[in-house]
Amino acid sequence: MPDWVPLSKDLVVLLSGGAELVLGLAMIFGARWKVWIGVALAVFYVLIFPGNISQYANHVDAFGLDTDRKRLIRLFFQPVLILWALWATGALKALRHLRRSGKRGA
Repeated sequence: MPDWVPLSKDLVVLLSGGAELVLGLAMIFGARWKVWIGVALAVFYVLIFPGNISQYANHVDAFGLDTDRKRLIRLFFQPVLILWALWATGALKALRHLRRSGKRGA
């Protein structure tokens, strides 16, 4: 966890874990809101990215990531997770549609 986060590191881990559980359950049971869930997942992955960078920069072992190489590889998969969340839920298509319809209306 980056030092600039003004909360207890344990609290942030608990809160982010809770968010992961809620978002995972939403993916299973919230098909009606899948586009919004995809956007929420993408935002979540963006928000936790600084923690992943901090873990790499400070050589912190956690969750089986016990080498700098493993931590660095994870950094490259974060954008993949973001795009995957948007694509798998239809959010990417919906966002493109909104963008196109906004240009036509202007």
